[in-house]
Amino acid sequence: MPTKNLTAETFESTVTATGIVLVDFWAAWCGPCRAFAPVFESASNRHRDVVFAQVDTEAEPELSAANRITSIPTLMVFRDGVLVYSQPGALPTPQLELLIQKARELDMAEVHRQLAQRTA
Repeated sequence: MPTKNLTAETFESTVTATGIVLVDFWAAWCGPCRAFAPVFESASNRHRDVVFAQVDTEAEPELSAANRITSIPTLMVFRDGVLVYSQPGALPTPQLELLIQKARELDMAEVHRQLAQRTA
């Protein structure tokens, strides 16, 4: 599936959708971002059931600020509308594949139970 470009208007509806969503916060001037781009794009072609999206931090500074992005690239993983991973740094292919596998393996009932306990 081709990578989607997210904006302030499309971010919320994308990350709250059912399934796995990977969001790469990046900028064109960022060397590590450019190095990570082919890894991210290649994974998007292998995992067609996963949404791969990017936020250009230069074009969407408010969205970056709202998500507390202080370093790029930053990768966020959402599963069924829940943020389950957020970390700066470019990942090599094996680590990205492992992250996707771990997101698939999550017991979302348990995740929701733990979230409910935190807010209670």
